[in-house]
Amino acid sequence: MTVTTIDLDDDALAKALRFSGGATKKEVVNAALREYAERHERAAQRARHFQVAQQWDYEGWQQLREAEKRVEE
Repeated sequence: MTVTTIDLDDDALAKALRFSGGATKKEVVNAALREYAERHERAAQRARHFQVAQQWDYEGWQQLREAEKRVEE
């Protein structure tokens, strides 16, 4: 683990301590960093999924499905 000295907003830290239930400043800061990284990771995953979804051929899929249904009947 890296030791870093930083100035923190006391009001924001106090609120974060209350909301998180963390016992120490270190716990709260580490939880906030993890949450921040995870949120941005999920956003990047959604963006990648959206890019792939743009290439889906929904109408073609519907036509194939309708053809399959006719064969099943």
